[in-house]
Amino acid sequence: MEKLSGSETGCCPRFDPAPWDEKEVNFEGTLFLKDRVKSFMHIPMNFGKVMVKNMERIQKAGALATKPLMLSDECSAWHSDLYIAVSKEVPGAEMAKVPGKFLTKVFEGEYKNMGKWIEEMKRFVKLKGKEAKKFYFFYTTCPACAKYYGKNYVVILAEI
Repeated sequence: MEKLSGSETGCCPRFDPAPWDEKEVNFEGTLFLKDRVKSFMHIPMNFGKVMVKNMERIQKAGALATKPLMLSDECSAWHSDLYIAVSKEVPGAEMAKVPGKFLTKVFEGEYKNMGKWIEEMKRFVKLKGKEAKKFYFFYTTCPACAKYYGKNYVVILAEI
């Protein structure tokens, strides 16, 4: 797999939280490659394998998005649906759109704080006078890159 441009690690680019913290975003027209990750009690079991397979497909198709974006829909304790933004259709892959407007908020720390972060996100959405229909999670870097950068950012997106 080729290295991603703009990345010190050759893997995940350094994440800038400013464009994502307490913003409203719209993904209308954004195309995503969709795949499924097996989980055990929300702990991903084959995430790395799924990511490598899909990044190879995306690179082969010349479909890398200009800005990396990967959303996780934690559908159940046993699997999550992964949405990777792409610039065009990827042959052999399931394609999807995640329509709608979202409120976003950036969190930093260990994944064990996820329950607390979700509650904080619910309060943020309510404070904005909105109602969350569904939550998506943008894990901005892999664990190795988070360690290298010294920050583990997660963006929670509330569909409104």
